[in-house]
Amino acid sequence: MKCYNCDKGIMFGRSHTHHRGVAGGRWKKRAPKTQKLFYPNLQPVMILENGKDVRVRLCTKCIKRIKKDTTDGVKPFLMLKHVPNITPKTVEKIEVEEKDKKLTKKVKKPTKKS
Repeated sequence: MKCYNCDKGIMFGRSHTHHRGVAGGRWKKRAPKTQKLFYPNLQPVMILENGKDVRVRLCTKCIKRIKKDTTDGVKPFLMLKHVPNITPKTVEKIEVEEKDKKLTKKVKKPTKKS
């Protein structure tokens, strides 16, 4: 189980609880450290990839980044099929930025030679 975008997966660590004020001395019930697996918060989402709908698992951090990029008018690294709070203006802004990038790549500025 890994995130489709950032490859965030299961992390290994320790968890411990503190037993403060327990009768029987200081070290009788000391904080035991047990091994634990920390799972990422993966959510199934539909994305558009090469014009097709693909169901993948993304972590919530990546989903938040995609939603923020689309509302700010920046082209996200993945396109979600259903994005709430997206307006036609933001879609137009993304398309215009893509066209501008293509035009600036094609036009080469002449260099001055001494």
